[in-house]
Amino acid sequence: MARPRAAIALVHHPVLDRTGRVVATAVTPLDVHDLARLAVTYGLDRFYVVTPLPAQAALLGDLLRHWVEGAGGRANPWRRTALGAVRVVPGLAHALGDLEALSGERPWVLATSARREPGRVSFGAARRRLAGGPGLVVFGTGWGLAPDALGACDAVLEPVDPGTGYNHLSVRSAASIVVDRLWGGGKGTET
Repeated sequence: MARPRAAIALVHHPVLDRTGRVVATAVTPLDVHDLARLAVTYGLDRFYVVTPLPAQAALLGDLLRHWVEGAGGRANPWRRTALGAVRVVPGLAHALGDLEALSGERPWVLATSARREPGRVSFGAARRRLAGGPGLVVFGTGWGLAPDALGACDAVLEPVDPGTGYNHLSVRSAASIVVDRLWGGGKGTET
């Protein structure tokens, strides 16, 4: 049986800054390269970069054309494959619509947060839910997803917590851990 359709999204708006204001953050090529490689490595169908800023979307479009259609892709086919999974969209609803069109049904949308949000779901429960149908896991930049973005999701995943009291991972590090726990071997995430 084929695994259900799945994707990750990296949201650049609406996210919070360190003071709690809703802002748009800049797209960074390092995030795009690394998270695209992560998505393809784990067999995900798409990696959505969510930015409503036209200049940021245009910049990312240039980068993707170089690596997917241009000289960069010819020189590095591995990177071409990874970046071929990237879709740049102006809002989370666009990512959801694309994945729904791809899968034929509405995906379950799971937000991530380093904060302990009420009603959060465990990694084990989320993994089981994602095994049963299409899913979109949403990551935020800056200081995390704004309340409106969290509210647009069906559930919020428990934070990555190794029990050290320190909780300030880069989005690339957090995404790698989350994706492995949800779609990888699943060791140590039975709850």
